[in-house]
Amino acid sequence: MHLVKKLDRQRFDVRMGLLRAAGPYLDQVDMDRVVVAADGEAHFNFDGPNSAQYRPAKLLGSIARGPLAFRRMIAERRPDVVMSFLKGTNLLTWLALGQMRRRPSWIAREGNNVLEVIREEAPNRLVETMSLGLTRRAYARADAVLTNSSDMCEGLVGDLGLDPAKMRMINNPVDLAEITELADGPISGAPNRPFILSAGRLEHQKAHDVLIRAYAMSGVWRSHTLVILGKGSLLGPLHRLAAQLGVGEHVQFIGFVANPYAWMKRADLFVLPSRWEGFPTVAAEAMACGAPLLMTDFRFGIRDVAIRDESVVVAIDDDAALAAGMAALIGDPHRRARMRAAGRAHVPRFALEPMLDGYAALFDEIAVAGAARRGKIPEPVSPVPALLEGAAGESPAFARE
Repeated sequence: MHLVKKLDRQRFDVRMGLLRAAGPYLDQVDMDRVVVAADGEAHFNFDGPNSAQYRPAKLLGSIARGPLAFRRMIAERRPDVVMSFLKGTNLLTWLALGQMRRRPSWIAREGNNVLEVIREEAPNRLVETMSLGLTRRAYARADAVLTNSSDMCEGLVGDLGLDPAKMRMINNPVDLAEITELADGPISGAPNRPFILSAGRLEHQKAHDVLIRAYAMSGVWRSHTLVILGKGSLLGPLHRLAAQLGVGEHVQFIGFVANPYAWMKRADLFVLPSRWEGFPTVAAEAMACGAPLLMTDFRFGIRDVAIRDESVVVAIDDDAALAAGMAALIGDPHRRARMRAAGRAHVPRFALEPMLDGYAALFDEIAVAGAARRGKIPEPVSPVPALLEGAAGESPAFARE
């Protein structure tokens, strides 16, 4: 979305392609720059956990229609570079490009822990093995594999057997100007006492079950409410878990909010209990808002976000360790003050402008290499219009010369 809105339009023609026009941020994009698959709402109308996509009818429909939809978008727009986002859309894009005689250059962008995603979504070991094999083949065919954290860049080489020369890394951006403006905004439904905050989809990956057990164990419920932002399929089970542990009245599930930054600025502590990540953008945003940060030692992105001597990082899936971290930080306001200052000083490295520069350089590089592969002679410095395609949470992207 940032690329569509803010990448230099004198040099790049950036478009976003969607299998269906849906999502809470769609109203922030100029729809004149969005390409939507025909009948996308009928064929790709799906919201839910990834594992549900392996139901036979859903899987066969996606395999049959997804690559065809992408191939039509590419043929109509004739981009120089295609960039796709996350495993599912990367696989569909690989299939789409495999049917084209003169395909554009392809960047497969990965923003999550592929091995964990495959393990979570596959219904059995056979499907898991097949999915991993297809993912390895697909990513190996990309002209470049872009990751959003430094340890993922290294990890995918081993996890998928990729060529290190193809790997690139650009962190997810944090729009500091927007966050500064929105952080002072009003919030609706805030508790009438101090609160601890977490934000993320209510799914297994985000480990809110661990958070609620740790919260009950820590005793901080006596002074602080636990506020959880986000929606997902586990809302009901998490509600029941909080009630069973006797802290139901102290846990607030707010749902999706367009402005989480106002909550972050007012929180005494932000907790990210994830089992895995790609790059924890929400943690960087919390830092930008001045929230002290407690995280688990997930794979990937922790090395980029954590601050030596100031970040508190505990083991994943460890209720007791997370509880101890919460209790220690809530009981030490002076340390939390140091963490607020350190976080604000650290987060400018994820600013939007360097990210845009990084993508501009990447598109230039891949477009010129693609032109050479196709037998064209590119100008030494030439504008490279880019076409980005996104698909309901998982997005493919393309660039054109």
